[in-house]
Amino acid sequence: MHDCQVQGCDASILVDPIEGNVSSKMASGRNFGIQKRELISIVKSMVEAACPQQVSCADILILAAREAVAMSGGPHIEVPLGRKDSFTAPNYQQADAWIPPATTGVDDMLHIFTSKGMTIQESVALIGAHTLGVTHCASILNRLYKAEGDKAHQEMEPGCEAFLMLNCPEWSLTSNISFVLNDPTAFIFDNLYYKNAMGGRGVLRIDAEMVSDPRTAQIVKHFASDWDDFFRAFSSAFVKLSTSGSLNQGVIRKRCNVLD
Repeated sequence: MHDCQVQGCDASILVDPIEGNVSSKMASGRNFGIQKRELISIVKSMVEAACPQQVSCADILILAAREAVAMSGGPHIEVPLGRKDSFTAPNYQQADAWIPPATTGVDDMLHIFTSKGMTIQESVALIGAHTLGVTHCASILNRLYKAEGDKAHQEMEPGCEAFLMLNCPEWSLTSNISFVLNDPTAFIFDNLYYKNAMGGRGVLRIDAEMVSDPRTAQIVKHFASDWDDFFRAFSSAFVKLSTSGSLNQGVIRKRCNVLD
């Protein structure tokens, strides 16, 4: 999503800062959790050796995301190929403007995803990607340490809140590198994320809000009990996001981290 949300799925997230210009897309605080970009460059070099300038970095990035979902137990998604790479890279101001922050709620989430042609059900399914991975403490400090009585506290199961506070203390100097698991099966693509959220154990604001918002609550409940429907809706949403804003005019870079 971090690549596709800004300027379309064009592999601009992979471009390193140009010497003398630090205002790259990766300079945005919204992208501080993006890691291991060099792995895509390694794959690209292998592909280039076999078929030079035939496969874009953008396609490789989407295929890598698709395989990560499948290898974690999620659906195997058929995605269209033929994307082009951008010959320009967005700066951090554009990333700040277009990538939703950790404080995003249901209203903003639905606006972002429905503008890309997704249904509400598909939007809720795409947020289900939170079933994988971790959340950095820096992204939840605002939610954890609001004033007592604030809605953020009321939405969270007390045991979960205590656990998060223990692992993400308010004045920690390592909040950008310390993290908590998104759910107990953080390396398995399943529907436990929705069950967790319904029990008041959602980590991010959006995880909690989707349970109580009348537009999304029944969908969360349905996905928590119907694994197959979650997978179908997620697959459809993944394809829509991966084709959103695809470039008709672009290039196929020789190296993913450099604007050749």
